[in-house]
Amino acid sequence: MIAVLAVALLAQAQPGHQREGVPVPDTSRPAAGEHGATLGHQEVAPGAHEPEHAKGAEEHKGGIAEHIFQHVQDEVVAPIGFWAGNRYIRLDITKHVINMWLAAGILLIVVGLATRKRALIPKGGYNLLETLVLFIRDEISVKNIGHHADLYTPYLCSAFFFILFMNLTGLLPIPAYRGFPGISTATGNVSVTVVLALFTFGLTQIAGMRAQGVFGYWKHLVPSGVPAALWPLMFVIEFFGLFTKPFALTVRLFANMVAGHIVIFFLIALTVLISPFIAPVSVAFALGIYLLELFVALVQAYVFTMLSALFIGMTQHAH
Repeated sequence: MIAVLAVALLAQAQPGHQREGVPVPDTSRPAAGEHGATLGHQEVAPGAHEPEHAKGAEEHKGGIAEHIFQHVQDEVVAPIGFWAGNRYIRLDITKHVINMWLAAGILLIVVGLATRKRALIPKGGYNLLETLVLFIRDEISVKNIGHHADLYTPYLCSAFFFILFMNLTGLLPIPAYRGFPGISTATGNVSVTVVLALFTFGLTQIAGMRAQGVFGYWKHLVPSGVPAALWPLMFVIEFFGLFTKPFALTVRLFANMVAGHIVIFFLIALTVLISPFIAPVSVAFALGIYLLELFVALVQAYVFTMLSALFIGMTQHAH
């Protein structure tokens, strides 16, 4: 749960501008209104003096694109920040931050209710929860990490369930209403996925130094048998190669969750772009993609957890 709270805080922390007063919000950024988000200056079409029918068509197309991307983009709900020296640190409460809070709250409620009636022979929600935890421990943690798997299983379980509930919460069809920003997938924000990946990255380095010693871990970063003349070059390559792992975790989770939502909204928008008579076909395809997204939500949580265990396991022994 410490990791969950840290993700919520770090993902919303953004450096501001030089200290010349409180930063003025950029009107080109999305702002919450009665009917959702607006795009500030972009609301005015470039061709303000174009014919009415041409301007109407452009605004129609632009409105559809705005609604599609507004769903996956973040949006400031309550601006919060403070000065740290000459830097303004932004801790704005955004739509994705609220969705992380909702996912964490639902996760706590579900786990609390499932574990309320523990028994020797599990049944109901507790049976499902125990099955998932045992799968993470036996099939992911133990098989990839080895003898010290019990030390890292709590983190892997926390990452799996938190990502899973963020993915599933983002699929709830709840629009913006009276100040509430609506539901959107928090893992579709690269700031969230990069913080999750940095947790795995930091824990991976700690696990390696714990297993091999601080000096031994960095010494064996280069595989044995490399000629002495090539050792400095290989060390630099292997060192920067460490950062490809959190990059892969970040992009994989972010891209998969954003792509599915864009496809769903684009299929529904075909009824406006082409003809309302194709609504049955477009809605049917959108429903199919939606059901696929339910599966992708589970798969992406599994993939992130499995790769995290694999990266930790790779540091347990010297090359």
